[in-house]
Amino acid sequence: MSAAAVEHPCDDEPEPLLDTANRLTRQHPGYRVESIGGVITVAPPPDASHADVLTTLMIPFIAAGLHAEESRVLQGIGVWLPSGPEDYAIPDLSLVDADLDEHLIENGCYDPAAFRLVLEVTSSNYNNGLRNKVATYAEAKIPVYVIVNRKHARLHVLTEPMSSDYAGHEVYAAGQKLVLPASIGAEVTLDVEELLRAGRPRG
Repeated sequence: MSAAAVEHPCDDEPEPLLDTANRLTRQHPGYRVESIGGVITVAPPPDASHADVLTTLMIPFIAAGLHAEESRVLQGIGVWLPSGPEDYAIPDLSLVDADLDEHLIENGCYDPAAFRLVLEVTSSNYNNGLRNKVATYAEAKIPVYVIVNRKHARLHVLTEPMSSDYAGHEVYAAGQKLVLPASIGAEVTLDVEELLRAGRPRG
């Protein structure tokens, strides 16, 4: 086989999944492209309410000292997943170890072992956060997964990851406050009503 043939494979050879995902990312700036279970999903840019929830969430994490020398609170960073050879997700918000740069794996994504918590704010594709990503993050053994379920006005806190699910699943409604597990590195209390109010559609 010639070098030219290796560099330019025949047209009917399938494009590698990561190449497809990266091409879609370039074609749709601002969209979130993920590859989970060998399936690529493309989500539109978040609305203002979605962004407001994330900002409101970051405040108690930062106040608890979690954006400091030992950990960082970051938006929109990729986590490399064990569910497939080219799988990755981009949580809305992540609490990670401060040495995250040492855990880079591929395609700008990081080892899930560096993640203490991931959080998703549901949008139109809410089933992705409530179903697909539950199994995905559990398989990646991310200790805490928080879902701000805007459609049903609930917060879900999932803990104790198993093979494809979480053993612990607590649901909170407006008027309640929840304390996140101490395993994240500090005591963080979330006001459910405040977060749900931030996530309500504008206008």
